[in-house]
Amino acid sequence: MIIGLAQFNPLIGDVSGNCQKMLGMLRQSKAENVDLLVFPELSLTGYPPEDLLHYSEISDAIQQAMIELALETDENFALLVGAPSLNEGPGKPWFNSVWFLAEGKIMNLVHKSLLPTYDVFDEDRHFESGAERLPIFWKGQALAVVICEDTWNIEPERPRYHRDVLSEMRETGFDLIINITASPYHQGQQHQREKMARFHALRFGLPFVYVNQVGANTGLLFDGSSFIMNKNGEVIQQLPPCQEGVWSWNSTNNSSPIAIPAQNKMEVLYQTLSLGISDYFRKNGFKKAVLGLSGGIDSALVACLAADALGPENVHGILMPSKFSSAHSISDAKDLGNRLGIHLEILPIHDSVDALERTLNPHLLGRSPDLTEENIQSRIRGVLLMGLSNRYGWIVLNTTNKSEAAVGYGTLYGDMCGALSVLGDLWKTEVYALSRWLNRREERIPDSILTKAPSAELRPEQKDSDSLPDYDILDPILQKYIVEGFGPSQLIQEGFNPNLVHRILSLVHRSEFKRFQMPPVLRVSTRAFGSGRRMPITFVFPETE
Repeated sequence: MIIGLAQFNPLIGDVSGNCQKMLGMLRQSKAENVDLLVFPELSLTGYPPEDLLHYSEISDAIQQAMIELALETDENFALLVGAPSLNEGPGKPWFNSVWFLAEGKIMNLVHKSLLPTYDVFDEDRHFESGAERLPIFWKGQALAVVICEDTWNIEPERPRYHRDVLSEMRETGFDLIINITASPYHQGQQHQREKMARFHALRFGLPFVYVNQVGANTGLLFDGSSFIMNKNGEVIQQLPPCQEGVWSWNSTNNSSPIAIPAQNKMEVLYQTLSLGISDYFRKNGFKKAVLGLSGGIDSALVACLAADALGPENVHGILMPSKFSSAHSISDAKDLGNRLGIHLEILPIHDSVDALERTLNPHLLGRSPDLTEENIQSRIRGVLLMGLSNRYGWIVLNTTNKSEAAVGYGTLYGDMCGALSVLGDLWKTEVYALSRWLNRREERIPDSILTKAPSAELRPEQKDSDSLPDYDILDPILQKYIVEGFGPSQLIQEGFNPNLVHRILSLVHRSEFKRFQMPPVLRVSTRAFGSGRRMPITFVFPETE
């Protein structure tokens, strides 16, 4: 049997448009003698459809699309399509389902059984868990069709769920495992996917087909990276990351592994972030981006990503120097813009700062300059960027990194403004690492930006290290606390300075209200700010002796 693996990039809610794109893919596959074309989880609606499922129109659109797709099938060509289906019984109103379409009609429905409600997932909000599981039979083969989480209950010591979906089908028997999924990208996730598939391939002695969605839906990034594993747990076909399309596999060729070059982690990370920007703009109907260029590493990396994702002609870099801006920062920003070929404009903020300080003079007089004056500069820059956004329809890209967001080293309504946070899930050390990788063949980011000490340049001779420990020290503490779940006592046991631990964690807690107002973050870790990390604004961390 020839199976087509469709790495599909849907637009959430555009059932009709997604259906038309599917029709193009299936007609091409049918002409190439594919027997079974497999689309990812919830590919007809996009993942996650969230509260769009409250509206009856989406149910009608799904049913109409399935009829249209089914009519393209026949006795030799079938489809597996991920889409919601209505629950006519008790429980939640929907199932997360695979629709099996063949012989010109809707043949069968398979419902997802294990519904994740952790990290960025909230499927129990709308979906009911599927009950009995039986294979789908096609072309003389019994197919164990499962949906994403149904195969992730693989920890024998502490399983996440009480059910083992594939084992439930053991008595009936099956010849091939097909997992359709919408598995969001994060660094290291591909290794975990292969580990999961290998567990089942070896357990049942059968090939494992993994078909993943591709594309970006706001902060969730889907890298595709679908693959096929033989019964020995060896990858025999690997689809490229971040590419939409259909690839075919003959199920009789499942014995020999192929030489698959290891994915370059930095390359996939860069590709996925670029896809996050391009899909955010394309799917929302936006054309041009604007960002502040400070001459620092964060805005430099965002400018590179935006230029590659949107084309340099669609990116506007705005230099907004104050009296504290160094000459090398201005020249570095100009150099970067010229290398990338983006639009550059200089809007000095000296007069605007003076005007606001005169207005606030009764409150500033007799006091030493502090954060008040520093934040005025940052907020003026935010006002200018948002003014350009309003005037021209340009979308502001935020350049705050995860380290700064974690400890509140940013100005609310100033440098934290924007429509999309591009680096909000990258530690500062990761920003440097990705920038160095980007420069591996040519110096796209001027070396002077990479080598100078980071600074907000909001007061004379300011350096980030005046307020924060070096990022090589700060980031490991934040990684263990925010991502890995280490508490204060565990961090101290790990060898971190107790005073520094308490100081950093205090900054993290006090900045929670800022992160509630951040733009959506492109998620590239297992614990991104936003839906992936839900903390109360008002709380006290429990102390232990």
